[in-house]
Amino acid sequence: MHILGISCFYHDAAACLLRDGELVAAAEEERFTRRKHDSGFPARAVRYCLQAGGITADDLDYVVFYEKPLLKFERILSSYAATFPRSRRAFVRAMQTWLGEKLWLRGHIRKQLAYDGPILFGEHHVSHAASAYFPSPFDHAAIVTADGVGEWCSTTLGVANGLDLELTHELRFPHSLGLLYSAFTAYLGFEVNEGEYKVMGMAAYGRPRYVDQVRRLLQLADDGSFHLDMRYLAYHHSLHSFSRAFVELFGPPRSPDAGLEERCADIAASIQVVTEEAMLGLARQARALSGSQNLCMAGGVALNVLANARVLREAGFDNLWVQPAAGDSGGCVGAATYLYHTVLRGERRYRMETAYLGPGYSNEEIHAFLHELDVPFTVLADAEIAPVVARLLAEGNIVGWFQGRMEFGPRALGARSILADPTDPGMKDKLNEKIKHREQFRPFAPAVLREAASTYFDFDGRTLERESPFMLLVARVDPAKRHLVPAITHADGTARVQTVGREQHPLFYDLIQAFGQLTGVPVLVNTSFNVRGEPIVCTPAEAFNCFSHTDLDYLVMGNALVPASSKRQIRAYPGAKQVYAEQVGVV
Repeated sequence: MHILGISCFYHDAAACLLRDGELVAAAEEERFTRRKHDSGFPARAVRYCLQAGGITADDLDYVVFYEKPLLKFERILSSYAATFPRSRRAFVRAMQTWLGEKLWLRGHIRKQLAYDGPILFGEHHVSHAASAYFPSPFDHAAIVTADGVGEWCSTTLGVANGLDLELTHELRFPHSLGLLYSAFTAYLGFEVNEGEYKVMGMAAYGRPRYVDQVRRLLQLADDGSFHLDMRYLAYHHSLHSFSRAFVELFGPPRSPDAGLEERCADIAASIQVVTEEAMLGLARQARALSGSQNLCMAGGVALNVLANARVLREAGFDNLWVQPAAGDSGGCVGAATYLYHTVLRGERRYRMETAYLGPGYSNEEIHAFLHELDVPFTVLADAEIAPVVARLLAEGNIVGWFQGRMEFGPRALGARSILADPTDPGMKDKLNEKIKHREQFRPFAPAVLREAASTYFDFDGRTLERESPFMLLVARVDPAKRHLVPAITHADGTARVQTVGREQHPLFYDLIQAFGQLTGVPVLVNTSFNVRGEPIVCTPAEAFNCFSHTDLDYLVMGNALVPASSKRQIRAYPGAKQVYAEQVGVV
């Protein structure tokens, strides 16, 4: 049985293919269009998924969309009607998009896919919940979902057992933890649905001196529910996130071009603390309602790694699993798995042990691309790749690493990564300034051998006994080891850890192990292979283009080692730009 899952029209559009309950392929549309957080219909992602599965649309048994558009449209109409005439501008903007294509989604899917089979629609938070539970390693679990808003819901609690999943409690728009955090994101000068990671990074440099003010906006109840004071917020009636009363409470908004200001860092720390308290309250209530020792989470707020770590530490659960594509992109997975397991009663056999579900390229394809541009490169034997690249990293070089299938979700996990030496105290600033071109306060994450993790990192006051393969938990860097890994130790002494097992990515594991043998530290700086404002690279052309326009020292694609000296030659190559455009799909 083939089920195509689709999520789109808000942000991070994506598609996935489920075959007999197994996730065969999944990818975000942004990786193909090169428009970050692309929300449009994921035609290219769909095409990739069908190709990866070796099928056409005629072979599909079902297409399922991750939410109910008509119910969402009802919420938008009701909300804007209740706040009219203040909502006039936002209403006009919304109708332009909704009357254009969103309301006619069934016909749009049929036209795009040339498909005449069944098209079904899930519910937004059911899709989030299913994406967290069905690919998890658990046979029963409590569920927490939290994001901006779906149709009406912003937050849900539920329970899953076997093939059955039920959401038992919900909070509704406009009361939303995700939209509240986004309001602070906008206030602090960052782009909504993009800059929330920056708020988390900034929080480490501040003190939560504004917690009392934040609590005026968000009242938490003993049962885990919460209520927002909408006088301070504007997203329910405006194109803006926060109101004049918000500014009167916190002071003037930060300019997007401003540096790291103490007041703004303190505000970031304060909203982070209150967000953690809210997620902790929800998780504790889910534990009480379900009686389970396992927790599954999804929704955009589940990408808040600081809150996740506190939930794991304090909510009373033994185990936590977060969908690696916890935002809207993962909704396609949830819609497909809910249909297969809960509706159609298909047996659970698949566990999402890796996120390597995107396109991959053979050595032959990589070599053909490099030859076409006349790029000098060295072919490494398979057994040479790890030790050679480990030596380059130990010598202080920064390496673009392009291996295997691309990751699904927002994190680079060793398939489309930029790698560096974590022992170099100046590496963080060098990466931010010369490679990533982003704010200096942004941290970098470590990738560590799973068996060595407890030597360097501590999740719960004991040792790191849990895995973190998707980089969705923050751990405390052992104070005795911080001098060994300064490049990945954030201002608050923490790090967003990725644990790596050989069975998940053998070559990446071997590389970290080889680096550890050379340096005594089996840890690497692992950041996404892109620059600020661009999606993570997908193709060899995009990887080489990023390599050519940054200060990366080497590019390793498959078994091809490309030195920095090639960049100067390629920039002068007359057909290079045209080849890039064709490879990326611009022309």
